[in-house]
Amino acid sequence: MENDDKLARIIEWRMKIKARFEEKIKLTPSLVDSAPRGSGKINRHGMPSVPIGQTTTTKWPVLDLGYHPNISSDRWRLTIDGAVQNPVRITWKEFLALPQTKDVSDFHCVTTWSKLNMHWKGVSMLDLASLVQPHENATHIMCYSYDTYSTNISLEEALKPDVLLVHTYEGQPLPVEHGGPVRMITPQLYAWKGAKWIKRIEFLTEDKPGFWEDRGYSNTAYPWRNDRYSDDE
Repeated sequence: MENDDKLARIIEWRMKIKARFEEKIKLTPSLVDSAPRGSGKINRHGMPSVPIGQTTTTKWPVLDLGYHPNISSDRWRLTIDGAVQNPVRITWKEFLALPQTKDVSDFHCVTTWSKLNMHWKGVSMLDLASLVQPHENATHIMCYSYDTYSTNISLEEALKPDVLLVHTYEGQPLPVEHGGPVRMITPQLYAWKGAKWIKRIEFLTEDKPGFWEDRGYSNTAYPWRNDRYSDDE
């Protein structure tokens, strides 16, 4: 019964949230940039598949703060709180009971490599937002990880349909070194915006910097504008 209530809440609020942010999403740079910089085939958003300054790789390099927290699915919890009507703390079983989304998207690392056509399965950020119902004045989220990492994302970016909290990659459980059991992916932003080993999502009423943003990285992180560092904005 509890899972049925969650699903009903998600369905009811999904359209409300989409309507609230639809116009802002349409105006984000990765959708409207009239002169995106990059090369290769045009992707599903109208951008070159390989952003400026990037080189494609078939490998998936490992980058982090030097610590790989080994969190079992039994111990893993996801807290979603802040400027929301219904804060939650989700167990692994509850996470898997939420609507599951499969997608194929690209991964652009600020260190100049891109890996294309990666197959994911997880829960969309839009569905998680629909579950907790953000306040009208919410503008951003802050994501926190089990390794003490944090990063901020505007809601018009976070609520795009390809922003997922993934637990599966290429049909297999997400490896620990890549953020398993669950990480966020942000295909239309540089990948540091997708927190590994995610444990908390806080809805904010004003923006604030995360770990790398506080150390000189761009606050917005648009790959097709070479938007890597704060001086580039």
